Amino acid sequence: MPNPLAIDAHAHILTEETMKLLEKEAPKVAPKLAPIGNDMFELSIAGVPYRPFPKGGFDIEQRLKDMATSEVDMQVLSITPQTFLYNQDAGLTTTSSIIQNDQIAKHVKDHPKKFYGLATLPMQAPKAAADELERAISNLGMKGAQIASNIMGKNLDEPEFEPVWQVANQHHAFFMIHPNNVAGADRLKNYYLNNLIGNPLDTTIAAACLVFGGVIERFPNIRFFMVHGGGFTPYQAGRWQHGWHVRPEPQKHLKKPPAETIRTFYWDTILHGKPALEFLVSEFGASHVMLGSDYPYDMGTFECARQIKALSVSDLDKMVILNGLVQKLLAGVK
Repeated sequence: MPNPLAIDAHAHILTEETMKLLEKEAPKVAPKLAPIGNDMFELSIAGVPYRPFPKGGFDIEQRLKDMATSEVDMQVLSITPQTFLYNQDAGLTTTSSIIQNDQIAKHVKDHPKKFYGLATLPMQAPKAAADELERAISNLGMKGAQIASNIMGKNLDEPEFEPVWQVANQHHAFFMIHPNNVAGADRLKNYYLNNLIGNPLDTTIAAACLVFGGVIERFPNIRFFMVHGGGFTPYQAGRWQHGWHVRPEPQKHLKKPPAETIRTFYWDTILHGKPALEFLVSEFGASHVMLGSDYPYDMGTFECARQIKALSVSDLDKMVILNGLVQKLLAGVK
């Protein structure tokens, strides 16, 4: 097949310029970098370290080089999950969100053929989050937002988040749900299980709450994008369907069997296995799967575009996954 445009829908950024602005306006949580090897760094936010944080995470020129190496033409930029800051004072998180959203909008303006942008929101203060989402879409040209799979332990179907969903629904927004503060962390301390199991687990919980909590039924215009292949959701959807039919609890807020609602989700390609990815495409169609890398983290992949080109699917399906779906969804934001 010819070399089609490849758009990475799952890529994170926190530039040095953004860090300096955060240090000035929100010194309590100011990110700090410390080198730990060749082009690798430790990133500390509010005193909590994360490592490794590759140079491309904060250096745009390195990012552009890495994109070329990976055969990725564009990225949909979202913040690093370490800067959600839901555990901080809402005013501080609002300030941080405004700074990071303005910066992502700046990156898009500086590189319009390389980047789209998603906002971050102070979700622990839903009214402020709704206001910032409105500003980000209407004033900054953002395409939606990235939020966590839970807000400091609160699931996404909690009634207090309705103001955010109302604004998102009005704009047909693209909402990327990213795992954070994962469930069962006390049992996932060893072997990096907090990521290997915790991340897909928390994505699954978020998906279930959006489905069974009736959020998707009430706000059908929101395009919910579930990362890391949707966690365990696509592979246990039959269990959810069975449970809705035989138990009263799943029917509390969901009027129809969940299969129809589950099929409204969009999934990324970060599964690290060809059979699982081919199942995802076969089961839900290329029209619900889009390219993702999780750049710049080591649990992502530089091979995302080449993995799609190597799939045993039609060339048309490959083009939909590589660029067609994400362009269609982002163009639909109003």
